[in-house]
Amino acid sequence: MTPFPLAGACLLIVTLCYFSVCAGSPYGDCRRCHGMGHAIKHDRKGRAKRGKNCRRCQGHGKRLRVGRRLFNLWLRIYREGQTEPAKTSAARPFAKKG
Repeated sequence: MTPFPLAGACLLIVTLCYFSVCAGSPYGDCRRCHGMGHAIKHDRKGRAKRGKNCRRCQGHGKRLRVGRRLFNLWLRIYREGQTEPAKTSAARPFAKKG
């Protein structure tokens, strides 16, 4: 098998696998707090304590995957294209007043 079809097949397999991961589990762990939702502080004795909530995930510990974010964007654009625009009363913009 030549390199180009092999690379294309590998790319297709990786894409389909990532699509299935995004469909099955759209949320992944936050990269900043590693899914804990907060930072870990240590007191003076060295014991671990809960720190402030993570600002990136607001303390949830989860983030929306990039593939799911792109799919939601595509879906929003598709749905907006399917709806008819709202009909407005077309008043004459340059009508003379009184």
